[in-house]
Amino acid sequence: MIRVAALYRFARFDDLNALRKRLADLCAAEGIKGTLLLAHEGINGTIAGQPDAIERVVAELRALPGCADLDVKWSSAAKMPFLRMKVRVKREIVTMGMPDLDPLATGDYVAPADWNALIAQPGTLLIDTRNEYEVKIGTFMGAIDPATASFRDFPAWVEEHREEIAGAERVAMFCTGGIRCEKATALLKAEGVTDIHHLKGGILAYLEQVPEAESRWEGECFVFDERVAIGHGLSAGSHSLCRACRMPVSPQDRASPLYREGVACPACHDARDDDQRAGYAERHRQVRLAERRGTIHVGTAGDH
Repeated sequence: MIRVAALYRFARFDDLNALRKRLADLCAAEGIKGTLLLAHEGINGTIAGQPDAIERVVAELRALPGCADLDVKWSSAAKMPFLRMKVRVKREIVTMGMPDLDPLATGDYVAPADWNALIAQPGTLLIDTRNEYEVKIGTFMGAIDPATASFRDFPAWVEEHREEIAGAERVAMFCTGGIRCEKATALLKAEGVTDIHHLKGGILAYLEQVPEAESRWEGECFVFDERVAIGHGLSAGSHSLCRACRMPVSPQDRASPLYREGVACPACHDARDDDQRAGYAERHRQVRLAERRGTIHVGTAGDH
């Protein structure tokens, strides 16, 4: 069984290139795969490996300056969900397009066990800070969908809805693992909003800790690895991934005549030309050949 760690921490890092090499060497030595993003504002990523190895890597990450409280969401996978290990230096660990925003000046953390009570209070404005395609397959009851294509669009949405946000008694925001909603609270704090909260550990922590019978979550949660989507208890979801457009594909989508496994889905069937579709079909054929040989093709892992 492979152990998966989705992690992040806003902290102050200086020599990013030296840190990148150190972490790349560490992960290579431990057989860890996945992605780690580094910026002056902190660290973010999802990595996977054997349980003992990934525990050692996470312990090293917690030893970094300001990372003792590194936020880690643990889950498991039947097989390695990533093809390779990438450690990259970026301007932001989650791209909002505002690198000068202070990500340490955030709203209040709310534990998953206390989340239902908060969002049930009259006057709470509940905002999903994820992208539209993620919200489409699952979200909290009553949440606002900003319908953003990327997190870069979120500041513009805030600007357009400034009066609605200012008029709320309190604002509660959430995302997959906690990093986007945490940075979103920093944005609203900078805009003068004071009573603002975000879900600690994100949807992943909520689905893991809150019993399904008490849950206010509807649907599945998109994840950025080969599991594609998960449900309560972090169980495997029903969605797969379209290899053409990288969007989640539901069982209903797969039943559509517009769906061709590895080639097209209802969302992108008319957005590719014949040459592109032929290329996708050949890649899909190579993926299936690799599976029969018991190997992993480059087109299956780490490409979304």
